[in-house]
Parts: sequence; C-alpha cells; structure tokens
Amino acid sequence: MNVLFIGHDANRAGAQLVLLNLLRLLKEKGIQMHLLLGDGGPLLSEYQAICPVTIWPPSERYVMGAIADKVLWQLGLWHQFQDRQRKAQQQSIQAKLDLASFDIVLVNTVTSGHWFSQLTIPDTTPVVTFAHELAISVRIYTKPDELAYLLRRTNRLLAVSEATAQYYVQEHGFPAERITLYTLIDTPALAHNVTLASQQETIYDSLGVPSDALIVGGCGNAEWRKGNDLFVTLARQVIGRFENTKQPIHFVWVGVPPGSLRDDLLLDIQKAGLSNCVHLIPPTPDVLRYMTRFDVFVLCSREDPYPLVVFEAGLCNVPVVCFQGAGGSPELIENDGGFVVSYLDLDTMSQRIQELLNQPELRKKMGERLKEKILIRHPAHQSVESIVNLFNHLTEN
Repeated sequence: MNVLFIGHDANRAGAQLVLLNLLRLLKEKGIQMHLLLGDGGPLLSEYQAICPVTIWPPSERYVMGAIADKVLWQLGLWHQFQDRQRKAQQQSIQAKLDLASFDIVLVNTVTSGHWFSQLTIPDTTPVVTFAHELAISVRIYTKPDELAYLLRRTNRLLAVSEATAQYYVQEHGFPAERITLYTLIDTPALAHNVTLASQQETIYDSLGVPSDALIVGGCGNAEWRKGNDLFVTLARQVIGRFENTKQPIHFVWVGVPPGSLRDDLLLDIQKAGLSNCVHLIPPTPDVLRYMTRFDVFVLCSREDPYPLVVFEAGLCNVPVVCFQGAGGSPELIENDGGFVVSYLDLDTMSQRIQELLNQPELRKKMGERLKEKILIRHPAHQSVESIVNLFNHLTEN
C-alpha cells in the first residue's frame, strides 16, 4: 500500500508530532509513504528519516519581475499571469508526486486542505482527514471553500475527541456515521522519553527556581487560543494567595518564542511584580525535562481539541486543570485526573490549582490516575492497527 500524507508544516506542535509518530509506526508495518508539506520546520529532518518529503514551493515574490509586474498590473493582466504561474507550479508538484500511484490520501489537518484543494486527486482514491482543529483554528487557518471541498472529498473523518466530532457534525454537516474517534499517542515511546527526562539533571537552575519550589506548568504555542494571557492572570491569583507561605510558587510556560505576544506577556508579568516567579520558555525539544518537574499542569486554552501536552503531563504523573467547553480534554481528565472548571472561570481554576498545591497526596493520586487512564485508553499498538485496518477497508471497497 502506498499512502500520500499531507501536512501543513514541520513545526514542533501537537498535530505535527502525532503525524510523526503515525509515520514511524506505519513504516514498521511496511506501509509505503510520501509526505507533502506546506512548509518546513524543526521536525523536517525527522520526517525525512522516515519517508520521502516534498515541500510545496513558496509563492514567487513577482510574476515576471518588479518592473514588469507594475506594467502587467496597469494593463489589467497581472492576475491572469499570476494564475498561469500558480497552475504551472501545481502541475510541477503533481508530476513530481505521481498522484495516480497512491492508494489512499491522508490529510493530517483541515489546515492542510489548502494544499489538498490544489491537487487533482483521482476520484477513485479514498481520502482520510485527521481533524485536529475546532472553530477558532478553522476560522484562522482555513478558507470556507477549501474546507468545504476537503470535507466533500473525505471518505472518513478521524476526530481526536467527541467534542471535535460533534463540531464537524453540527457546524459543517459532516455525516456522523463517517466519523471515527481516533487518537494516536505512541505511549510506550512517550513513557520512555519521560523516564529519560526525569533522570537528567534539573533544567531549572538557570531560571533561579529553588529546588523546593512548587511549579505550575503550561505548554503550547504563543497565541490567543492557547490562553497564554490567562496563564499570567492565574499566576497573579495563585501566587497572591501563597504570599505568606514558606514554599515558593513558580509558573513556567514552555513554548513562547520571541515576538510581540511574548513582549506583551512580559510587560504584564513585570507590572504584576511576577518577574521572579513567572517564566516564559521558548519552544524546545526539552519540553519533558521541564514537565517532569511540574506539580500541576494548567491547560488554559480557549480551544484545544485533544492536546498532546495533556498526555505528556499525565505520563509525568502530573494532574491537569482545564476548562469545560474548550475541547476534548475533559473527556480524559474527568473528575479523577485533575479538575475541569467552567469556561474562563479563572477564580475557580486558581482555587483548584491551590487545592492541588496544598495537598501532595491529592496531586499524587490524581496524577497517577491520569497516567493510568492514558495507558489503558490509548495503547499505540491498537491505534496503529486500527488505522491500517481502515486503510485496507477503504481501498477494498
């Protein structure tokens, strides 16, 4: 079997890491694969070690040149020439990929529908779409016509959570009977990486975090959807309530690169008097070295379908506090792997964080239970077997 995978980039984020794990596991099954990416990123070399990778070439700055483009614009011909250039680019990519040679196409995110819509996939080739996005991401990262085309061509939609499945049924009219709940977490590999990370020397010395500090962690991209701003507000509330205790509290978010949002967050942190106890760490492959030292993980995302970071935290025996109505995490956390609070109820969220910080035995019990549920509900072997069975079913019919 030969499968074409389409991903939007190779950045170190949840959907891209899930794709990386899927490719590795399918390679072990002897599946032939080719990966088409909309852009590169830090994971590119790891993708290339598994299968051939094609990166969609970026749009040319000019159609014919700076001066010639101005002339074409004045003559009303620029759009015509640009469309000709774009079609030539598409034909070049399609010839390179040899689309008729693939038995099935898997589109890893609905964001990737942008590149899928520019390919002439044979009508007889089954298409599987792995939906990692909910409303906010769909609004930001897709175009209505491209998403509609992708969903029309999709034979089977893989939804990472029940909340995600319901979104595509209710908001986009996708048939519920063609949706499969599917989450691929390479739990043995991830658990092994957690063990290795826990055995390494502390990474917190350079931050000035005392060895006896209680650490509330966050992780993810720097964007409004992830609630980085809410993390700072929570830090102000929780640390304010612990001012008279002997054990210091530190808040650490991993995944905030240099940029305007980071500058805005640092200004809030400074004005709130939290510079010594709230830390923003740039994206790093050492995420687990930070996470294994967390006491509580707070998922303050406004929207996150079923984030990998919750699995990472759980396998580190760290309980999670999250919002109801912000994605699928409550389906895993429930009432025994941490706490689920009403959407944007920061006061209750800070109280729950404080409750966990005050009770080491409760933290331990909930963290261990979350890990147990992850290992039971998401065995990687069964997950990859189910996707292979799905491929076989779609290509036989």
